[in-house]
Amino acid sequence: MEAVAHLKNNPTSTRKMRLIADLIRGKKVFDALTILKFSKQEASQKLEKLLKSAINNWEQKNNLKPEDNDLIVSEIQVNAGTMLKRFLPAPQGRAYRLRKRSNHVTIKVNTKGAPAVDAPVEEVEATEEA
Repeated sequence: MEAVAHLKNNPTSTRKMRLIADLIRGKKVFDALTILKFSKQEASQKLEKLLKSAINNWEQKNNLKPEDNDLIVSEIQVNAGTMLKRFLPAPQGRAYRLRKRSNHVTIKVNTKGAPAVDAPVEEVEATEEA
């Protein structure tokens, strides 16, 4: 079974969040929590909280303990959110554009043996040409 947690409109740039997300993608959940806990970046604190939420969602959905199962971070996506556009004063009457970026993060937690995506498998039939 799979559990999902979302974080919307996080006021961090997408690039900074993806650097941290790449560290935990495909790792075991408790290893990922350890990595996030000892990381210095601000984005790691928000991802740690989101990962704990995904683990709790998995517990509520399955009525099992995560310690007994091999939970992994099966999928993590960081997408661009809304962008606030502001202006800073510049010399000689000009203005510089300031873009305050945000992002949306989605974490999927799954057991190790289960497939990450429930996609139908299509069988290809071999046709004989005469």
